[in-house]
Amino acid sequence: MTARVIAVANQKGGVAKTTTVASLGAALAERGRRVLLVDLDPQACLTFALGVDPEDLGASVHQVLLGERPAAEVIMHTEDGTDLLPATIELATAEQVLITRTGRERLLKLALAPVLRRYDDVLLDCPPSLGVLTTVALTAAHQVLIPLQCETLSHRGVGQLLDTVHDVRTVTNRRLRVLGVLPTLFDSRTTHSRLVLERIGDDYGVPVLEPPIPKTVRFAEAPATGRSILATAGRNRGAQAYRELAGRLLEPA
Repeated sequence: MTARVIAVANQKGGVAKTTTVASLGAALAERGRRVLLVDLDPQACLTFALGVDPEDLGASVHQVLLGERPAAEVIMHTEDGTDLLPATIELATAEQVLITRTGRERLLKLALAPVLRRYDDVLLDCPPSLGVLTTVALTAAHQVLIPLQCETLSHRGVGQLLDTVHDVRTVTNRRLRVLGVLPTLFDSRTTHSRLVLERIGDDYGVPVLEPPIPKTVRFAEAPATGRSILATAGRNRGAQAYRELAGRLLEPA
């Protein structure tokens, strides 16, 4: 049985997308799952957050996408118990190259195919855009998880993402489905956050994943240590929320 592949996507930055990939991945690994995280953001935030300096890398997901290196040679293990297919700034140029490639949407799916049987879960950290790299990720995925900050302005553009998901489902990946919207940076003390949370499901007609991920400074502190919040502040309510989310994702459908 091959891995379940989840693309974590939202073209708006600052919605805890990379935090979700790192923290959810660590929570799944804690449960004994074999987890691969794939950094598809040219800013390499996930790679940095897991203690890897992109400047020190001889190869990354850039070479894997272009067919220059097999994924198995580039994947590395992290202290959080997950494996990582890292990114470097080179990935910014890969997007331009991929535009001219025939069948570019399926390149990541083909590149990951030889290693999928090693894993139970693969999480794809998409860039904050709806460009080629996000389309490549959605084509490779079985499901898409959408982190959404509990603020009204963060809703702008989610409809566009769902339109992109529909297009991908129609053209390159008919099995893709929306796993749900994950409320992030949630402050239960504010009426605004609570109202936004109540509206998310109605506004977009997609499942709302629980629990909402609370706002805490511990998320910002974790990347400085090269670990996720589960390692740096494991009893924090943010870490516990990701553990609970991991448990829910493993429940039988």
